[in-house]
Amino acid sequence: MSGQKRAGGNAITLKTPAEIDILRQANRIVADTLNLLKDEIRSGITTLRLDAMAEAFARDRGAAPAFKGYHGFPGSLCVSINEQVVHGIPSAKVFLKEGDIVSIDFGVCYQGFYGDAAVTLPVGLIEPRRRELLGVTRESLYRGIEQARVGNRINDISAAIQRHVEGRGFSVVRQFVGHGIGTRLHEPPEVPNYVRENGTTPRLLPGMVLAIEPMVNLGTHDVKVLGDGWTVVTRDAAPSAHFEHSIVITEDGPLILSEGIMAEC
Repeated sequence: MSGQKRAGGNAITLKTPAEIDILRQANRIVADTLNLLKDEIRSGITTLRLDAMAEAFARDRGAAPAFKGYHGFPGSLCVSINEQVVHGIPSAKVFLKEGDIVSIDFGVCYQGFYGDAAVTLPVGLIEPRRRELLGVTRESLYRGIEQARVGNRINDISAAIQRHVEGRGFSVVRQFVGHGIGTRLHEPPEVPNYVRENGTTPRLLPGMVLAIEPMVNLGTHDVKVLGDGWTVVTRDAAPSAHFEHSIVITEDGPLILSEGIMAEC
């Protein structure tokens, strides 16, 4: 689940090897859940059905859905369709249909630590420009991860994402950003998908754990929140895509904790 950009915050915490091991287990549950849902994405299924499957699968593995009840969010899963950017609320009245793109964002709490990842998937055959949007967004995530190395700064991640996205003619959402993750779902530092010009960003250190999550629009980067207080949509109603991995900074480079999803997206 993305974090709305905000000022201030607490100090960045560096995780121990033992804590990273639990974070890996939490994110493994998230990855396995998203893999399960990938196989269920089809025309005619409701977003509430996907939500129920995600919650049951996670609870069977000893994890609690991280989003359910978070600041009042009513679902276990964020399901965002087409022009919905993030935080779409699951519903028994919303059916996927051929040609849609659907972003599924899931998080769990496991043994006191959080996992968080997201993927955007096609429902059947989709328009070429939508398929390109999915590919560029996924690619931008990995461009950002490549920069998540000791000695770099958050802005190096942000710049790599922004450069790839805008170089392909798409736009990066600015109102919502990635984040640190650990014993809380959202921890410092914020991880924007664009370069902020208002100061130096934190340097990356071993043990930092980040949820990197580009949100990319086919049209304008401007978004708005609907009347339900959660669902974020593009202002021009153009499609949007969202991919996310939780990663840890190590001396040997970035380690993807939620590895194992998105290989065939």
